[in-house]
Amino acid sequence: MEVKILEQNDEKVVVIEGRVDTVTAPELEMKVSPIWATPAITLVFDCEKLEYLSSSGLRIILSAHKQVTAKGGKFILRNLTNEVRSVIDLTGFSRILTIQ
Repeated sequence: MEVKILEQNDEKVVVIEGRVDTVTAPELEMKVSPIWATPAITLVFDCEKLEYLSSSGLRIILSAHKQVTAKGGKFILRNLTNEVRSVIDLTGFSRILTIQ
């Protein structure tokens, strides 16, 4: 897994490449948790190059959503692949998350 953090307009964009599973999820959480602590931020997970998302990755997405929205910010999933979109839909997360 590779993670890049970019600033685009007024958004913090986390570009995730590869697989987010039980091995790589702690690294992703370590990199993004300082960002989601920022009040009123717009945090975007760009998943265009995300190949696989396990339950550990789903936990991080849900944590990011809860932390960001609790502080008055916005959390957005962007550019989901068909495989990742099906996992998000299957778990019901698509009903609570903003997906672009």
